Amino acid sequence: MTESLAEEYPEAAPFIQKAVDRHGEEWVLENYYREIYPLGQVMRVPEKEELPFYDPDEHEAMTNEEKAEMYGAWAEYRENLKNGTKPGE
Repeated sequence: MTESLAEEYPEAAPFIQKAVDRHGEEWVLENYYREIYPLGQVMRVPEKEELPFYDPDEHEAMTNEEKAEMYGAWAEYRENLKNGTKPGE
């Protein structure tokens, strides 16, 4: 992890580094939105494109529209959990 990323995201950097150590950079990039990005609910996390090993020629990042759709799905999921309902009920 680069020093600047650790300075800018002091809480998230250790989680990202641990994931890189355990699984490797490619795994982190492939699973970023499922495993790392949700930490943004409790701490500041970098965008995928800010990771030092992200290469825009090799990897894709979510668009703002895709992120909005993901946030909507998370909100619906939490609401369903809260109410004890299944999707579409």
